[in-house]
Amino acid sequence: MRVLVLGGGGQVASAVVAAAPAHHQVVARTRAELDIGDEQAVALALADIRPEWLINAAAYTAVDLAEDHRSQAIAVNDTAVGVLAAAVSSAGCRLLHLSTDFVFDGKSNRAYLPADQTNPLSAYGTSKLGGEHHVLNRAGAGIVLRTAWVYAATGRNFVLTMLRLMREKEQLSVVCDQIGTPTWAAGIAAAIWGLIEVGPPGGVYHWTDLGLASWYDFAVAIQDEALVRGLLRRAVPITPIPSAAYPTRARRPAFSVLDTAATRALIDVPARHWRHNLRTMLVELRTP
Repeated sequence: MRVLVLGGGGQVASAVVAAAPAHHQVVARTRAELDIGDEQAVALALADIRPEWLINAAAYTAVDLAEDHRSQAIAVNDTAVGVLAAAVSSAGCRLLHLSTDFVFDGKSNRAYLPADQTNPLSAYGTSKLGGEHHVLNRAGAGIVLRTAWVYAATGRNFVLTMLRLMREKEQLSVVCDQIGTPTWAAGIAAAIWGLIEVGPPGGVYHWTDLGLASWYDFAVAIQDEALVRGLLRRAVPITPIPSAAYPTRARRPAFSVLDTAATRALIDVPARHWRHNLRTMLVELRTP
């Protein structure tokens, strides 16, 4: 099977390429190599590569900047996804598009199901929801895979930021009233390949690691696990604070845990607790 991965060089796209089964032919394209908003360029790429699946891991992910650069977020997360959805429909291949927990408003008292009503609070969430609509409204059985709180051993993410700050600062304050699920990019990649192997009907699917945490819980776990593995030389005090004490440009959902049960029942991929995967990632980070 031939698979085209967009967003090459990003956390999830890199993990997808690294985890590709040997019997698949995988081609990755970075933003510099392929403008996903360019209809002609996308059509030419599909004609040249002839993939059975296109995985779209390309996105504008600067949540706060999106509030002031809404048009840029919409161009990448919404309009360009419409270009991809139309192109794969014409080319006869399937699209798996990555989306986010930020399409929800965080007012639920339980984990969000794929069919639950969306209500994004931010320009970023709104742009991602627009992209979802393009995938789901087009013929071709497109898949939207929502995930959350993604991190990896490379790139820009909460884990690497916390490790840097723990080395530089004498103490940290971290928000404790936003609840979600830290998710390792390699786990998402495994789920993506699991879905491709199954070839499920089009629609919305959820995948994160198991469990839940606040950003404060996540930061404490990062420090604890990093100290054990020699990635930090000392512990610093970490103070839990409310979101109101750390205002950001974009509003974020207070609770954005995704219910992944339906996806876990569908694919033959082990789901692991977020802390287990954090340990695994830190071992990878420590290994030269």
